[in-house]
Amino acid sequence: MSDPNDICLLGFHAIRARLRAAPQSISRIVYDGQRRDTRLNALLKLAEQAGIKAVSESTQNMDRLAKNQRHQGILAMASKRPQPDSLLDLLEQMESLKKQDQWLVVLDGVTDPHNLGAILRSADAAGAAAVIAPRDKSAPLNDVAARVSAGASDHLPYLQVTNLARAIEELQQSDYMVIGLAGEAEQSLYATDLTGKIALVLGAEGEGMRRLTRERCDQLVRLPMQGSVESLNVSVACGVCCYEALRQRQNKK
Repeated sequence: MSDPNDICLLGFHAIRARLRAAPQSISRIVYDGQRRDTRLNALLKLAEQAGIKAVSESTQNMDRLAKNQRHQGILAMASKRPQPDSLLDLLEQMESLKKQDQWLVVLDGVTDPHNLGAILRSADAAGAAAVIAPRDKSAPLNDVAARVSAGASDHLPYLQVTNLARAIEELQQSDYMVIGLAGEAEQSLYATDLTGKIALVLGAEGEGMRRLTRERCDQLVRLPMQGSVESLNVSVACGVCCYEALRQRQNKK
C-alpha cells in the first residue's frame, strides 16, 4: 500500500527540482527501459550521486504508474513537501525572511490541477511568496499539478485554508492590499500599484470570484481585452498579473 504522504513526480523538470531541493525525500526513481538518451542518463547520474535507487520498467508499466499522465519516460516516488499548517504560520515564516515587499497569489475556485501547476510556475518565477486557496472546491497539489509546475511546487508554499474570506481579512489585518481580478472592474491592472504588500486574487474560469470573496477585496481591477475573446485562461491571466507586479517592483528599485 502506498504511503498517503507520497507523491508521484512526473517528468524531468519536477524530478530534477526535487533532487536539488530535497533528494532525501525521494524513495526511488522509475524510468522507461526503452529510453536511454543523454537527458535521461544525466538525470540518472544525479540520482546515483544522491544514493537513490533507479529501476527500469516497460512503457506499459510506466503509463500505469503515472495513471496515464504524461511522464516523459521517468517518474519518482517521493514524500510530499511540508506546507504551512496555517495562514499565521505562513505569515510568520515570511516575516522571518525580513522582506518588506512580499506578495501573494490567492485563488478562489480554481479546481483544475493543470491550471494550479501553471499558476505555481508563473507565481514562483515572478517572485511571489506563496499561493493560497480554499480547502474546498480547489485543486489539490497532486502529481499532475507538481508536474505542470515544473519544480515550482517544491519551492513555493501552497496553503489551503478553511475559510478564504476570513483568510483575506487576516491578510488585510497584516497590512496586505487585496486586489481582485474581475472583468467588470473599471480600473486596468496596468493603472494599479502592485508594489508593496499585496495579494492578487483570481477566481475560477467562467464564474470568477465568489461574491463574498469579491466583497472582501480592497480593489478590483481588470485585464484590458482588445480582441474578440472575453477572458483568458486563469493560469494565463495569473502569469500576466504576476509579471506586471514583477515589472513594477523592478522599476521601483
